[in-house]
Amino acid sequence: MPDRRFCGSLHSAHAFESFLGTEREGLCLTGRRNMVKAGMAGIAGLSLPELLRARNESALAGGSMPSRKSVILLWMTGGPSHIDTWDMKPDRPLVNRGPFSPISTAIPGEFICEHLPKQAAMLDKFTLLRSVDCKKSNHEPNKVMQTGNRAASPRSNANGERYPAIGSIVAKYRGANEPGVPPYVAFQKSRSHVAHAGDLGQQYNPFMANQAATLPVYDLVGKDTGKVSSSPMFRLPRNLDFERINHRVGLLRQLDAMRREIDVSGSMDAMDTYQQQAVDMLTGGRVQKAFDVSSEPQSVRDSYGSHLWCQQALLARRLVEQGVSFVTIDLSYHTASGTWDNHGDNIPPYGGISKGLKPLLPLFDHLITTLVSDLEQRGLLDEVLVVAMGEFGRTPLMGTQGSTDGRNHWPQVMSMCLAGGGMRHGQVIGATEKDGGQIKHRPVTPGDLAATIYHHMGIRKDQTYLDHRGRPVFAVQENGEPIRELI
Repeated sequence: MPDRRFCGSLHSAHAFESFLGTEREGLCLTGRRNMVKAGMAGIAGLSLPELLRARNESALAGGSMPSRKSVILLWMTGGPSHIDTWDMKPDRPLVNRGPFSPISTAIPGEFICEHLPKQAAMLDKFTLLRSVDCKKSNHEPNKVMQTGNRAASPRSNANGERYPAIGSIVAKYRGANEPGVPPYVAFQKSRSHVAHAGDLGQQYNPFMANQAATLPVYDLVGKDTGKVSSSPMFRLPRNLDFERINHRVGLLRQLDAMRREIDVSGSMDAMDTYQQQAVDMLTGGRVQKAFDVSSEPQSVRDSYGSHLWCQQALLARRLVEQGVSFVTIDLSYHTASGTWDNHGDNIPPYGGISKGLKPLLPLFDHLITTLVSDLEQRGLLDEVLVVAMGEFGRTPLMGTQGSTDGRNHWPQVMSMCLAGGGMRHGQVIGATEKDGGQIKHRPVTPGDLAATIYHHMGIRKDQTYLDHRGRPVFAVQENGEPIRELI
């Protein structure tokens, strides 16, 4: 009986492992197809998933492609408290309003948390959404807000993992801004923190940037260990140089006739193109250049600072500069529910509002204002939409789960902020009731958020994709519309 233990297993660590060249498949009989796949896998084991197909498929999907549009998503993993950041309630009792004080901002009459002074000073560059309806959103996995689809909730829907990330839709129907770069990139602390491609297929999963960058290593509670991560993705295997890579490419081209005989569907015909693009990524240096912060002026590197998240923000700016369309940064130290999951001071490592959230806010304040300022100085801000959000808000009353000042999950409403993208900023959209517990007016749905991002990226609002049964599914759900105040 053939051994089927490894048939159909998923690989993503290297560019050509997705061909599964050394594994059995189908009836698990070794044959010419396996030999061809093994040859392709042997091209170098370079270090890039099948995202190289994205740009070509985007062009085939039709429609015009906007110039250099991109998105940077700052994912505040765990769900930040809206009441203690962007939607403060200073006239309420302490148990509701929390321990922080409000400060005035560059938008007359609007106030945000005292621990966000830099953002307050340049709030005219931002839009605050205080009425985001995030019902059904949860985490581990964090899917609803990153997909714009309430059905993408694996905890309550067995098919929740099938719904693609907004970044994956962008990868398929928009593609990258330059050939030879991945369209969707993520700095991921945990697989459960970042939405993937679902029914679109693994080729539209995010390119894992952690494997390509040299970054400081932090422990689960946010302590700098003094170590730095290796970046093995662009490191050639031992005894393999560019001359041998190109030689192997030439050999693979000689297998065209055999490939067509094996695969009459023609799906393998384009592989030479993708293989060459993979080699181009190594030899051309475009992606490697983006990950090499040592080439950045010291003044810019100093402005971002040495913190892990800030270094990732700098890399995100460099990536969109080099042609990446969508970058997600997983702002978490912890691999579980996330560093912003501030349930209480008696629940390590998250802490409550004072011990857990307070240390994060100055760091986030510096990160987002430095990123937005840098994009503006480089003339990129109109092209790059910066989005900062988490899964949901937090409960109006503190002291949950026996804590002193923790707040529980609150999917009734959350706040988020946006900047750039050539949109109208310097405004606050929506409001909550006096205790921050419910939306008072102008609800914004996950579908509205997705439609706004797709509008920015030039993707049709009525764009559909095929699910696992071959049925069309709308990328924008709930009749979502671009947020009219922004566009």
